[in-house]
Amino acid sequence: MIMNKAYYITAAGLAARGLSDLPDELVSSKHMIYSSPATLDFNSPGAKGFGVKRAGLVIPGSVMLLVSPGCCGRNTALLNELGYNEKFFYLLLDDTDIVTGRYLRRIPKACAAIVEELDYIPSAIMICVTCVDALLGTDMERVCRSCTEAAGVPCVPAYMYALTREKRLPPMGLARKTIYSLLKPQKRRSNECNILGFFSHLEDGCEIYELLHRAGIRQVREVGRCKTFEEYEQLSRANFNIVLNAEARAAAQDMQSRLGIPFVELVRLYRIDKIHNQYRLFAQAVGAQFDDGDFYDAALDTVNAFRAGHGALSFAVGECLNADSFELALALVEYGFKVAEIYGTVGERNFVFIKKLAEISPDTRIYSNLSPTMLGYERDIAIDCCIGSDAAYYHKDLPSVPFSEEEQPFGYRAVTLLFERLDKAVSNS
Repeated sequence: MIMNKAYYITAAGLAARGLSDLPDELVSSKHMIYSSPATLDFNSPGAKGFGVKRAGLVIPGSVMLLVSPGCCGRNTALLNELGYNEKFFYLLLDDTDIVTGRYLRRIPKACAAIVEELDYIPSAIMICVTCVDALLGTDMERVCRSCTEAAGVPCVPAYMYALTREKRLPPMGLARKTIYSLLKPQKRRSNECNILGFFSHLEDGCEIYELLHRAGIRQVREVGRCKTFEEYEQLSRANFNIVLNAEARAAAQDMQSRLGIPFVELVRLYRIDKIHNQYRLFAQAVGAQFDDGDFYDAALDTVNAFRAGHGALSFAVGECLNADSFELALALVEYGFKVAEIYGTVGERNFVFIKKLAEISPDTRIYSNLSPTMLGYERDIAIDCCIGSDAAYYHKDLPSVPFSEEEQPFGYRAVTLLFERLDKAVSNS
């Protein structure tokens, strides 16, 4: 069998072509998709981690009804190891169900049966549907209204539509919108805010908590920290929302229109100067002042100590990690390191980083994890360390930091954590 080499394009080459002329190999809709072990964390909205199924159960006290053919439900067993085995119920579809659509009449009955079977009243039933209903054009909002009436508890849709992964509102964007849809208007508190963007909470040491407290915000809520449905309901008391992930923008917009809660959007960055500037602009937007000098200095000291101890290492940066691959790569180059390779999905949001990389690191190679040509990947360039579990898959012999834990890093704390873990990985190797 003749194996072609893995396709890549340099940062300079990609910047010269522009966003409107991406190579076909970097556009997943123009080729077969290679689902390698490197991509299993993110390629499917039903995959491990916080896929649609697990994300839908972030609402405390909720359960899920999975309506699908058996093939779509099989990977749910992976979540049993995390203690979700009593949260899932199944309505499996056969060929006749799909052809005739008769299963739609069974969904309300199934929801009622779930409530009867449980020895407690769930706060909500998440009805997870798959590409079958995407292709059939099922009106799930209408189905859920019937289910709510039959079961006596709120029923809301969770769309596991892999077909819409590259649409304006992808599955995980819809999932974020859904989990806040049960909130109802109540009196807002001027000294409370919410952090939106992730299904788990921020890492406890993140400085944003301290900065908000210094600014007079006494209560900072996140859905990932809600233990009860009552705590979840208090999210609608916030004076404003802070969106830390663009996929939560639709959820924030919905909360603004339904609950009257405005939002401000921040970006996860790894360039310290940009973090400082973002906090400055954020403080202006909320009418406060942030003194972030101590956090700035701590993060910069960690970066400088790592570079002094290990030199100008060459990195491979993946996309299965808590960062934007291209922004992180740009940060590393600006800190004086080298980035040999990036495995990432190119889009409008991160093309600006590619153009800047082209100026200061034009030979950095850009690969697509989803390209079938990655079957033929072989390292032929000097790399010292990897960041991201996908990069580690391609370079099993090199020190690596997955940096994909569920507690989310952000701000200066993210920079500090990353370089502390890099120092440990490189030193131990």
